[in-house]
Amino acid sequence: MSDSYLSAGVNIEAGEEAVKRINPLVRSTFQPGVLSDIGGFGGLFDLSKAGFKDPVLVSATDGVGTKAEIAKQTKRFETIGRDLVAMCVDDLVCSGATPLFFLDYIAVGHLSPEIIEQLVSGIADGCREAQCALIGGEMAEHPEVMERDQFDLVGFAVGAVERDSVLDGSNSEPGDLLVAIESPNLRSNGYSLVRHILFEKANLSLDQQAWDGAKTSLADELLAPSVIYSPAVIDGLKNHDIKAIAHITGGGLAKNLSRVLNKNIDATIETSSWVIPRIFQEVQKHGDISDEEMRKVFNMGVGMVVVVAPNDAEKLIQTLKCHNKQSWIVGRLIDGSGEVVINQ
Repeated sequence: MSDSYLSAGVNIEAGEEAVKRINPLVRSTFQPGVLSDIGGFGGLFDLSKAGFKDPVLVSATDGVGTKAEIAKQTKRFETIGRDLVAMCVDDLVCSGATPLFFLDYIAVGHLSPEIIEQLVSGIADGCREAQCALIGGEMAEHPEVMERDQFDLVGFAVGAVERDSVLDGSNSEPGDLLVAIESPNLRSNGYSLVRHILFEKANLSLDQQAWDGAKTSLADELLAPSVIYSPAVIDGLKNHDIKAIAHITGGGLAKNLSRVLNKNIDATIETSSWVIPRIFQEVQKHGDISDEEMRKVFNMGVGMVVVVAPNDAEKLIQTLKCHNKQSWIVGRLIDGSGEVVINQ
């Protein structure tokens, strides 16, 4: 019997079937400016159709990390694509950029058209919400390099901002207020620690109650999709005096907020201004983790922080509320040296 690509573990026909399944999902995300259909060697986008006069392109790439393991164990792949989009487009908006288009890369041990369809369905959902087009991607089957049921999900987003509107935090000043936008779940950060604590140390199972009295399972909580902030924040940029934006992902509040601070300014955060979502409390309890370590790893219920002029803070909160995003004043800027001070 002669050798073939199939005998080596790569199923070309399954790949073609997967592409056929995801075609309508991809097309459902198309926006003005998309010039290419599916199947070309590159995704084409006409920037002039997006309405910019003097645009600067902004790019971001990210993955979903070991949250993919939870999806694999539960065989629930429908929402993890939203996490991927959120991690990328919400980085773009920190520069003031509007997301334009998105590309994905899916590596699998064994290509299942059904699973690919579910993964891309989530990506397409996220792209529609973020109002950006899914214009390209790649599926790669890696037999022997990856286990049959293993996969990895990576994304790449491009946005644009007018040159004179690029946000870098340089015009922020003492007295500006910090508006936090709620993250009701873990998003896709810290899952290596979460899995170690909940499953290896506490010996919990995914199908049990998330906590006593919870109406959701632990799997439900751990697979809850990331909030996508970019459309609400872009609306805020159009209507309010926003000085800087920080996306709170791995590294927590202090590390991420410090990335957008002037070197002569400190940010003070009042942790008493919000209630930490229960899932974070459960992880901390089961792992006996210090407050300091929790703040280093997780967002602790704050997905984004917006630096805004004092007279615009409450107006911004109302704008965010119109987008169903809960927010509140979490602190302020003071004279300093680029540090973030967490007050408990």
